[in-house]
Amino acid sequence: MLEKLKQIAASKMADQNFDCLAVSVLNFNTSRFECFELTNKSVITSGEPSLFFDLASLTKPLTLASTFLKEPKLFSSDLELLLNHRGSLPEWGRLSKETWKEQISAYPIKKADVLYSDFSALRLMLELEKKSGKELKDLCSFFWDKALVHWKELPKNANTANSGSRKGQPIHGDVHDDNAFVLNQFCSHAGMFGTINGLSQSLLNLDSKSNLIDVMKKAMPKKGPDERYVNGWDTVSNPEDTLAGPGCGALTFGHLGFTGTSVWIDPEKGIGSVILSNATQKHWYSREQLKDLRQALGSAIWCQIPSANDALD
Repeated sequence: MLEKLKQIAASKMADQNFDCLAVSVLNFNTSRFECFELTNKSVITSGEPSLFFDLASLTKPLTLASTFLKEPKLFSSDLELLLNHRGSLPEWGRLSKETWKEQISAYPIKKADVLYSDFSALRLMLELEKKSGKELKDLCSFFWDKALVHWKELPKNANTANSGSRKGQPIHGDVHDDNAFVLNQFCSHAGMFGTINGLSQSLLNLDSKSNLIDVMKKAMPKKGPDERYVNGWDTVSNPEDTLAGPGCGALTFGHLGFTGTSVWIDPEKGIGSVILSNATQKHWYSREQLKDLRQALGSAIWCQIPSANDALD
């Protein structure tokens, strides 16, 4: 399985505008994963992968969806609207370190159509901290592996993928998201970094500690026709053209990150795919080649592994 994925990755990376990629296949039945890391477009890392990727919006499920899984009673109906991007808050906007909390807190929460929103994620963080009396990090970090960290807590001399540039300088070890960089603190919308090993193990931990697979397997069939997010996770709307890759099951859920990261989990098969990249290294506005890479890798995973019992043999 892994050799096939390495071949796909090597063939597709030549056309990409970035140079680092990591891929993992997760088996939730056996709590195991296999992964590889590719740097300089073609060099497969020997030994344990150690490159930290900016996970971008994967931060949302790693902080908010995980908190919902562990502490669902903290979530009122309004907070569930925020979790699933239906609370009518704006998608995005420039924030100030001094006034961002007041700005985010001023928006009314009203049921609305789905509008993916960083502001909803930030508002939910503020509301959860107020309601619980705890920092969000204390609520959500119960399943994190040591190689899944907030960018302000990266290990000294950590090997990080270049995710772009800021003020003419390459971004290494700082968060790519401008608001997260300006706020310079733990946030729910962006800011988590991880190695492929660290993120993969964390997802397995989340299932073993909080029954992620079983909970989502029950929740996904209840999704209404006007809904997209379930318990804070994205879902597949077009199975033939999904970024998860054709061949995934109807109950597949996951999330994307702006820097070219993704997690997708098929709860019926009990398998998951993780793809990490530094797709914003040179520019972010052309994503067709990234889409092709994601779909090719994802499809190979879903179509070659009928079930988790056949994975990682």
